Amino acid sequence: MSELISVIVPCYNESRTIEIFYQEITKISSVMDKYDFEYIFVDDGSKDDTLDIVKNLSKEDSRVKYISFSRNFGKESGIYAGLEKSKGDYAVVMDADLQDPPSLLPEMMRCIDEEGYDSVATRRVTRKGEPPIRSFFARQFYKLMNKISKTEIVDGARDYRLMTRQFVNAILQIQEYNRFSKGIYGWVGFNTKWLEYENVERVRGETKWSFWKLLVYAVDGIIAFSTVPLTLSVFFGLMFCFIALVATVYIVFKTILYGDPVAGWPSMMCIILMLGGIQLFCIGILGEYLSKTYLESKNRPIYICKETNT
Repeated sequence: MSELISVIVPCYNESRTIEIFYQEITKISSVMDKYDFEYIFVDDGSKDDTLDIVKNLSKEDSRVKYISFSRNFGKESGIYAGLEKSKGDYAVVMDADLQDPPSLLPEMMRCIDEEGYDSVATRRVTRKGEPPIRSFFARQFYKLMNKISKTEIVDGARDYRLMTRQFVNAILQIQEYNRFSKGIYGWVGFNTKWLEYENVERVRGETKWSFWKLLVYAVDGIIAFSTVPLTLSVFFGLMFCFIALVATVYIVFKTILYGDPVAGWPSMMCIILMLGGIQLFCIGILGEYLSKTYLESKNRPIYICKETNT
């Protein structure tokens, strides 16, 4: 009996790319005739006819499965749902916009079969087609994460990854509500090989990731896999206490030795505003960690399935 590969495709308003992706992935699967395939499309509350297109494909091809959410839960939930419903001996997560080239899949499978890796991940070595400001902040995020977190996150890493069933089961054990897959992949360990490729632009449509959404996602990643920001707030507190102590001693001795009256500093308002800003910044850090803890304590489901044929 042939081994089964589950292809998991999170989708949000991808009606213009679904059929093109399906054609490309079936071409690759026909070449990999040593394996059986199932294609799991996770409709993340799309507002276009993404689900209808997938349903039509499922009528023509029994390998096509779909999971439709009751609303938009986000790509992280889509990845988790696909992995949870997958039946394959291997699972691969891919985007429907063909920025994750299906042509890499045979080489990824070879690395697992012949070289003994538990997963094969991909990373972009260029960011051609992205706005320069977005590329700059993305690179800085990866640098920051690798300095403040014990979990390694490779610069340019994509969600495009082929995994063994053991690797998938390890990920499914992590059932936290606030998910950051790039960190989770690194946290579970196992042997991973990285394949590099040049950035591929979307075949159609526009990205759903605005700068603001990427910023929020980055903050979620930092909070999920590092406690350094909490230490940073402690550092700020100690530093300004020390500065205040030194300034107080200086003023007292200056008054005793030279008889100078304590003058009103014109810059006092600036100092107060700066300290107030630092305090609010530290409170904000604490608030972010507290809010994530609060959401986890509710124990809400990662997603709600409206309909499926899996």
